Amino acid sequence: MAYKITDACIMCGACAAQCPVEAISEGADKYEISADTCVECGACASQCPVSAIEEE
Repeated sequence: MAYKITDACIMCGACAAQCPVEAISEGADKYEISADTCVECGACASQCPVSAIEEE
């Protein structure tokens, strides 16, 4: 089950910097996680300062 970024995202980029497979990219109003690339490691969720990343 891949992770997703909610609307609480503040576009800080902390999650993208921690993703070992570069599954996170900057979207129009929040960062987005590619479900096909995500390896479900949870590194992004643990680094989000506003807890905007959750399991799908």
